Amino acid sequence: MKRAKYYCILLVLILQWCYSSATCPQIATRKDWDGLRPVHVSYLPRPVALVIIQHTVTPTCKTDAECAERVRNIQSYHMESLNYWDIGPSFLIGGNGKVYEGPGWLHVGAHTYGYNSKSIGISFIGNFNNDEPTSKALDAAKALIKCGVENGHLASNYHVVGHRQLIATESPGRKLYNEIRRWSDWLDDVTSIKN
Repeated sequence: MKRAKYYCILLVLILQWCYSSATCPQIATRKDWDGLRPVHVSYLPRPVALVIIQHTVTPTCKTDAECAERVRNIQSYHMESLNYWDIGPSFLIGGNGKVYEGPGWLHVGAHTYGYNSKSIGISFIGNFNNDEPTSKALDAAKALIKCGVENGHLASNYHVVGHRQLIATESPGRKLYNEIRRWSDWLDDVTSIKN
């Protein structure tokens, strides 16, 4: 009887692990995209309850090589021209549907002044005033957010907002903004969270 109970518990743990892992998208690590190490890190208190969607205002990318190059270029600009410690967004998402690691779940990013230490910033690669986000990119963002909740990085009652709702910017671009406004976790009225 004890052995059967042990195997049942083991099976439940395995199934939980498989379910949790299945929803997490593949994340291209800093090593995968040949990123520089950050100059300094500050740890993000978790779980956070806010996800800020933005865009990079760069050309889009559709292949792994193109997207990795865009991420490297963004990191170089952020670190060399803006003197950031690292690339700003927590994660970036390419038109190829791949997620690229920035500061990630654990470290404070530099994506939205006044909100960096209490949010995750997800930046879609492209200019979404002009371009439509790909379904692969949108699905990757949703899977990343779900993964964040399941792994305790995001609070279960988190909200998604557009960059433009918090600061004076066009980001995440009109077409991407129209998309994310239909998400179930969308927060329309940001007065309760606005600095």
